[in-house]
Amino acid sequence: MTEPVLHGYFRSTASYRVRIALNLKGVGYADAFHHLRKGEQRAPGFLALNPQGLLPTLEMDGAVLTQSLAICEYLDETHPEPPLLPNDPLRRAMVRAFAQVIACDIHPVQNLKVLARLRGLGLDEERVSQWAAQVIDEGLEACDRLVRDEAGPFCFGAAVTLADVCLVPQLVNARRFGVELRWPRLGEIERACLDLPAFCRAAPEQQLDQD
Repeated sequence: MTEPVLHGYFRSTASYRVRIALNLKGVGYADAFHHLRKGEQRAPGFLALNPQGLLPTLEMDGAVLTQSLAICEYLDETHPEPPLLPNDPLRRAMVRAFAQVIACDIHPVQNLKVLARLRGLGLDEERVSQWAAQVIDEGLEACDRLVRDEAGPFCFGAAVTLADVCLVPQLVNARRFGVELRWPRLGEIERACLDLPAFCRAAPEQQLDQD
């Protein structure tokens, strides 16, 4: 069986999510690095693989998988232990909602492509950074409210879920933009996650392409 290949970038929070999920599932993989700031994701060879020119992209089981949440759910369905989604439909919906706050509402509005377009509209670097920081702050405030009353070390209880897989990379991204992490509950969850090797090995500073 061919080893999976993860096309990613060390600083990409979406790639970070998939690295965590692969590690949690015990799935070995090879890396293919694409430097986002150099535009390597727009090379013809990569666009032939993923027409969106986005990271991550996972080659696995004879297919090309895109979009980090879809990849994580595929891994959860094909490698069910440990599960990333609860069995209970209501709890599963809650975990997905939390993950989507980050992956659909925070991350896309402050990623490199959008920030580059803001610069193209004439915003200076300070205003671009303020834009990103405000988007992240508002999103994390919502995330905190979603899990503030949840018991357990992780977002939704005693076990890691897709919510935690999304939260930890976004907190790293928040620090990059100088966001004040003023949510004790989110900090506690991050510390619990970083006690796990699967999260530590996935960190940006542990990747071979980190610069």
